[in-house]
Amino acid sequence: MTKIRARFVTSAASPSDFPPPSLPEVAVVGRSNVGKSSLINALVGRPGLARTSRTPGRTRLVNWFAIDERFLLVDLPGYGYAEVSRATRDSWRPLIEAYLAERTSLAGVLLLIDIRRGVQEEELDFAPWLAERAMPAVVALTKADKLAKNKRMLEVARAREALGLRKDPLAVSALSGDGIDPLWRAVVRLAATPRARP
Repeated sequence: MTKIRARFVTSAASPSDFPPPSLPEVAVVGRSNVGKSSLINALVGRPGLARTSRTPGRTRLVNWFAIDERFLLVDLPGYGYAEVSRATRDSWRPLIEAYLAERTSLAGVLLLIDIRRGVQEEELDFAPWLAERAMPAVVALTKADKLAKNKRMLEVARAREALGLRKDPLAVSALSGDGIDPLWRAVVRLAATPRARP
């Protein structure tokens, strides 16, 4: 993979802080502790670009990263469990929903699911929401290095069936690098494809 130029652009704590739309954006979405920040770092080959933490729910802002000045990766706060107060978690929901529903520069979504935990209620709710809005999406199962290959293949098949996907989700690992190159190519295609709006 060729060297990628990536830089942090800005953060936002509320929709009023969102930067003006410019380049196409790919939103990185997933449960708390699914490994969003680690995966962003692995995709662009920059270990310290997105801050990582062992504490679920560390990402509390919407963070924009410019990629080769061609598109933006947008790291959203994780949904579900997080070691913060319920009030704080509840405050994230409008932030995430406002971004996904209203962002005119949003080209698509990278949905991350922990391969060890599989598809849960939030993902089952989120998939129809994406479909209703004709939102292009790439699904990746993170932390694939934690499972043996046969178990990994089983979880890929389960996720495909549960979400009604037309093709297998990608099993990836930020730690080992497995699946990172094909996922990167999928993200680049997502950013480059004009989004048809309903």
